[in-house]
Amino acid sequence: MARAAFDRFCLAAPVPESLSIRQCEQRTVNNKPDKQGARRRARELIVQSLYQMQISGHDVQELKAQFHERRDYERVDQGYYDEVLGAVCNEQEALEKTIDEFADRPVEQLDPVERGILLLGFYELQSKPEIPFKVVINESVNLAKRFGAIDGHKYINALLDRAAAKMRPGG
Repeated sequence: MARAAFDRFCLAAPVPESLSIRQCEQRTVNNKPDKQGARRRARELIVQSLYQMQISGHDVQELKAQFHERRDYERVDQGYYDEVLGAVCNEQEALEKTIDEFADRPVEQLDPVERGILLLGFYELQSKPEIPFKVVINESVNLAKRFGAIDGHKYINALLDRAAAKMRPGG
């Protein structure tokens, strides 16, 4: 089970082979990378890194070294990946205490994928006020739909929605 989850999660192809070169080129405007797509892919790698950290116990430097070598790293918002992964790892204990305030179970009992998504989501809610809370929730839900358990996205949505109401009153 753990090996299948790892294969599904960490070894997922970043770009479907069915995409043509023209379709890939259309993802950029004026020869500039698609910032939203690059940020979304950075979030995916951050969650994969957090998952790996929980399973293998690697530290942030080891995670960055491994993920920097991946081919799909070239297509992410690299500055965002490096900044946020480092911050989430450094603030993990405080973030988990905040998650505990809103969760109906201890953080240790959460699935590693959902736990990683929540760490990222709570970090963005607390430390990235320039990102609208609706974007944080939507991106987190999409990550949970893609990588999480069948109904994990519902839990992520409910938890982040409650947290956003308290952490960012009035939007």
